[in-house]
Amino acid sequence: MSENNQNNNQRNGQRPMGEPKMPPMPKFKLNWLYIIIGVALVVLWLNGGNGGAVVKEVAYDPQFKEYINQGYASRVVVYDDRTLNMYLKPTCVKEVYGPDAAKMGPHPYVTVQYGSEESLEQFLEKEKAEGRFDGSIEYDKHEDYWGALIGSLLPIILLIAVWIFIMRRMSGGAGMGPGGVFSVGKSKARLVDKDQPDRITFKDVAGQKEAKQEVAEIVEFLKNPNKFTELGGKIPKGALLVGPPGTGKTLLAKAVAGEADVPFFSLSGSDFVEMFVGVGASRVRDLFRQAKEKAPCIIFIDEIDAVGRARSHGATMGGGNDERESTLNQLLTEMDGFGTNSGVIILAATNRADILDKALLRAGRFDRQIHVDLPDLNERKEVFAVHLRPVKVDDTVDVDLLARQTPGFSGADIANVCNEAALIAARHDKKSVSKQDFHDAIDRIIGGLEKKTKVMTTDEKRTIALHEAGHATLSWFLEYANPLIKVTIVPRGRALGAAWYMPEERQITTKEQMLDEMCATLGGRAAEELFVGRISTGAMNDLERVTKQAYGMIAYAGMSDRLPNLCYYNNNEYSFQRPYSESTAQLIDEEVKLMVNEQYARAKQLLDEHREGHAALADLLMTREVIFAEDVEKIFGKRPWTSRSEEIMAAEEAPNEKAERVEEGEVSAEL
Repeated sequence: MSENNQNNNQRNGQRPMGEPKMPPMPKFKLNWLYIIIGVALVVLWLNGGNGGAVVKEVAYDPQFKEYINQGYASRVVVYDDRTLNMYLKPTCVKEVYGPDAAKMGPHPYVTVQYGSEESLEQFLEKEKAEGRFDGSIEYDKHEDYWGALIGSLLPIILLIAVWIFIMRRMSGGAGMGPGGVFSVGKSKARLVDKDQPDRITFKDVAGQKEAKQEVAEIVEFLKNPNKFTELGGKIPKGALLVGPPGTGKTLLAKAVAGEADVPFFSLSGSDFVEMFVGVGASRVRDLFRQAKEKAPCIIFIDEIDAVGRARSHGATMGGGNDERESTLNQLLTEMDGFGTNSGVIILAATNRADILDKALLRAGRFDRQIHVDLPDLNERKEVFAVHLRPVKVDDTVDVDLLARQTPGFSGADIANVCNEAALIAARHDKKSVSKQDFHDAIDRIIGGLEKKTKVMTTDEKRTIALHEAGHATLSWFLEYANPLIKVTIVPRGRALGAAWYMPEERQITTKEQMLDEMCATLGGRAAEELFVGRISTGAMNDLERVTKQAYGMIAYAGMSDRLPNLCYYNNNEYSFQRPYSESTAQLIDEEVKLMVNEQYARAKQLLDEHREGHAALADLLMTREVIFAEDVEKIFGKRPWTSRSEEIMAAEEAPNEKAERVEEGEVSAEL
């Protein structure tokens, strides 16, 4: 290209071929310049056109009077706030301001704070009469320009602030970003990134071996998906964690994300619910869009039953929630619309899997249901070991005993026991947590606070002691009754007394075992009738438990002689109908009454046989208020039966002892 053509192209604004394109120059916006000029003009105007110079303030006496006597004043402006401005003659500015006189504006003046307007007028009139002041005297109001400006702008500012607040609330606190109020449809999922330092792994989850084994495969899917897809397998799209509250379902899901080293989206089922129609479905779409961008990743929806409840069959069945059902439909669509190997796995947790929609549980959506049950004896020992790490315990604490004393406790309950024990020890100014602190913590959680200040008469206290001694006596002589730990007549919570047992954790329960438990429960009422001569309301809780147990044995477990091998199941779908006739209901009532009466008569017979031991036990309770299994053993002798938990622990300790003996034998042989 010739030089002339290049010059022409440059004049025409064209870029010569082969030259790099220059970045466009930023355009300067004049809006800020206009604002700065406007503010400067306002400030100049508010300063009275004095060029922005600092105005000198002088005292009324003697400076102001001296300036008037010298004839410096051209005029005096008196304001209503006891201030005045004395404007200077041009020839006298230098005498007042000195070297700064050249910097003053066209109307220089000084300000004066005067005391009395009457004395000021007299002084000026006197000076005018004597010829030392030939200027004018003016009166004016001192207007507050800034106050007027703020007063006029304040309503507008308040309206703007209210509008911004409403917009932020409607947008879910997300700020006025792109979309404004329409950002309400964005997902509320909290992203836990894989680079977060305090990640949770399987080491932080005690027990739950089977559940961890199930979710470990999900970790393998995310770490090495080719291992499964090469053989033609498909990565599961979802897994549902089912179990009672506090068993660690959320913790297990976080551990999966920590082990797999992938991003983790966490939210609750109620986060999809909003006051606006269509927001839930929009949030579902936005959640899965973000997940696809972060794949491989995990989406965890806690309490999914808030949005995944079974859809209604129509208006005749009580109607339904259209917004919740549309959210569920969108969730079903998104889960089924994933690619086979998208690398996004959905975990969900619920306590009520029975109420979830069947379409949500079908294969292809939640492929697996992982049951996270309450920890058994060995798992509770592991959970205690985890939660006892930050607690300063002494040598008296027996983890095995604590695990046996807390059957049915979840991981959250065990954490609460450890925390409560530490609080009790701190309340008593101890340096470490002892065995007794843990026992008090368990009693506090199960029974409530002690109420030693509750007023009782001697007869009432004697009745309670006989009642609790009846429970303790029968539990000692019934083979399948739960082993006794301690008996107390100290009121705790709503109970006036209590007998603490170590419940047996059986996998299956026989009829004989249940009858022994029923008989021991009726021991309190039987003792009242035998040894007091009258019954009381103290056995209300015992009777309630016995009645429920008897109905369960007869109506559901088929343990009746007249209704054998029949289970009258609880029909959840049509709960308003009973699956048996009125005659069968009457027969069930008769069998329940017969079973309870037989065990009550058996309880009275056993108590009558051990009348002396029972009386000694009641007297000891009256004296000490709290007695333990060792005290009962001194009265009745050693209990002839071994508890199931003791058998399990003995079976576990036997291989360890054998291994230790073998190891010691090998060492001695080598020596």
